[in-house]
Order: sequence, then structure tokens, then C-alpha cells
Amino acid sequence: MRPPEPDADPGSDPDTGQVVVRPATVADLPAVSRVHLASRAAAPMPPSVHDDSEHLPFLIGRLEAGEELWVAEDDGDPGGVVAYVRLTDTWLDDLYVAPHRAGQGLGSMLLDLAKARRPSGFSLWVFESNAPARAFYARHGLLEREHTDGAENEEHEPDLRMEWPGATA
Repeated sequence: MRPPEPDADPGSDPDTGQVVVRPATVADLPAVSRVHLASRAAAPMPPSVHDDSEHLPFLIGRLEAGEELWVAEDDGDPGGVVAYVRLTDTWLDDLYVAPHRAGQGLGSMLLDLAKARRPSGFSLWVFESNAPARAFYARHGLLEREHTDGAENEEHEPDLRMEWPGATA
């Protein structure tokens, strides 16, 4: 994949290696789960209703069910996997970046991958309280399509569906 966007903060760690984006394997899932849990805890969103120990088995099930899961890996980072994206046929279900790597273009890189993998478009859900994520997706051309009171999500918190209408829209 390409390096972070030129206008992105290159980060403060001069020892950071090359970022490689590749399909995830089962062996990556513990690191993916750590990125997910750390990123979610650092984000302005409600806490998960699930115990942290449930996340790894959930990811294994999703990968076994055929969902696409891609990782951004940096061999110069102690955690290795620094971000990931999970896609179904029509949804971007997860896009998380390790908090210590936020603002370095990794989210943009993975969102661009999602757009390339789903050229006819996709939707995603984001909590209303997660203003940074909403702004990120809006900057990248996603449109707010539906606002809810949260009655249908597990956290029962207001959220909204955003859509990337695809390359032909």
C-alpha cells in the first residue's frame, strides 16, 4: 500500500518501519483485538456491553464466516498490527487505529482500501458522540444518511448510518 498521506502527521517515532497492509490471518487476531479494545477505550463513544474477553472469539468467528479483515502492520512498532478494517459485502463494520498511531494516515489508508474493495459503495454505523470519527468519514466523502436514538444498538446510544455511495455515484 501507499505511505501515509502527505498532509498527515508522520508521527514522532523515527524507528517506525514500513507499514504493510495485508489480509489478516488467525494469528493476527490477538493483536487486532488489542488495537480494537485500546482504540475503543480512547474514543468518545460508549463502552462496549461485551466483556473484553469476548472480542477475540468474535473476530475468529467473523474471519471464519468469510468477512474480510485487513491489517496495517508496522514491523518497527512493538505491537506489529497498528490498525485494521473489517468488511462485509455491504458494510464497513470496523475501522480502528491504535491510539498511539492516530493522525498518521493509517485510517485513511484503510478507508481507501475499503473503497477499492467495495467500489459500488458501503455503509457504516458510528456513534453520534464520536465526533472525530464522524468528521474523519465526512472528510473522506461519506454522507450521513440516517440518525437513530440508539434503541436498535446494543449500547442504546444515538448513532448514525454513514454511506460511501461508491465510485459510480
